[in-house]
Amino acid sequence: QVQLVESGGGLVQAGGSLRLSCAASGRTFSSYAMGWFRQAPGKEREFVVAISRRGGNTYYVDSVRGRFTISRDNAKNTVYLQMNSLKPEDTAVYYCAADQAITYQAMGVTPLRDLDYWGQGTQVTVSS
Repeated sequence: QVQLVESGGGLVQAGGSLRLSCAASGRTFSSYAMGWFRQAPGKEREFVVAISRRGGNTYYVDSVRGRFTISRDNAKNTVYLQMNSLKPEDTAVYYCAADQAITYQAMGVTPLRDLDYWGQGTQVTVSS
């Protein structure tokens, strides 16, 4: 069993930055592909970015590529999302997810219900 706890959300002006963290319990963190998703009000939860188990490979959706950076520290059981040049359309609850069976590339196309573990989410609000 893995528990994921996100933190770092908040209110920021457009153009600002935030760094989200997702801390995982358990001893097998490095065996999980990790991803960040977000859900805006009235919209479905969507994939944002994923990172491979060792952290050497990443995959971003076009809307955040060049502005967001995912990283992980397996020694600290934590995955991060550095968000720069934030826009009002980035406003959402951000969730991290973990899956032991699939590749990081597959996190963007795997049905959400099939991913192994989810955090509770952290709110990011970007004001214009």
